[in-house]
Amino acid sequence: MEIELLWFVVTLCITGAIAGITAGLFGNGGGFVVVPALLAVFPFFTPPSQELVKVAIGTSLASIVVSSTRSVMAHHKKGAVDFDILKSWSIWIVMGVIGGIYIASSTSSDGLTVVFAAGVLLYSIYFLFPEFVIRPGVALSMPEGVAKSVLAFVLGGFSALLGIGGGTPMVITMVICQRTIQQAVATAAGVGFLIGLPGAIGFLFMKHPEAAILPVGTIGYINIPALVAISIGAIITAPMGAKMAHNFSEKKLKRMFGIYLVIVSSAMFYKALK
Repeated sequence: MEIELLWFVVTLCITGAIAGITAGLFGNGGGFVVVPALLAVFPFFTPPSQELVKVAIGTSLASIVVSSTRSVMAHHKKGAVDFDILKSWSIWIVMGVIGGIYIASSTSSDGLTVVFAAGVLLYSIYFLFPEFVIRPGVALSMPEGVAKSVLAFVLGGFSALLGIGGGTPMVITMVICQRTIQQAVATAAGVGFLIGLPGAIGFLFMKHPEAAILPVGTIGYINIPALVAISIGAIITAPMGAKMAHNFSEKKLKRMFGIYLVIVSSAMFYKALK
């Protein structure tokens, strides 16, 4: 049992380390790494349960608060975070997160798994084929008014359902609107915090069936041991990802991450539909 517990902690620390790097590099909060990792690890320590996907999403959102904060701090030292955008988008993002939490609380676990798989597959298009999403010569200005409100609301809601930081659509939006990739990634990390904090609070207080079988150390739908282990890894590595974002070409790394997302999506579809 002690060996199993050690394996659990080490595995999740490594997961957190990878999530921290992706948070700093891509501004995505690391949820694409954390959710599938937790769903793979939890069954070794607790009987299979329909509620595990919600625990994975809730724990992921809580870990995003840590990884995004660490990433924002690293990017802020380089003056890359646009706090004006974060302030003007914050209320609509939070409202979207609240809506996403409400949907998650009344959606079956298989339904959430399918939503996650579909969302991951959609996001993989950007990482595999960025030229299809960000077209050369297309330059827009940052959305304002109703367009900004709707985009921020949808971003918050969809991200809360997936347990991710919402960085990818924010990066795409800012790059299309003539912002540098470094500034886009840095600001997207802040969006992760805006999504992760209210999302984590919502899953913390979300009620589950009395007979639900959950991993040891779970409060609401957040597993505290997993959160601590993942956070340790993310705190150490998020600055590394931020440094890579400022110093290295991202093309090959994006393609590799896109392939990873396709694999995750396929596995999640199989899990939900088998």
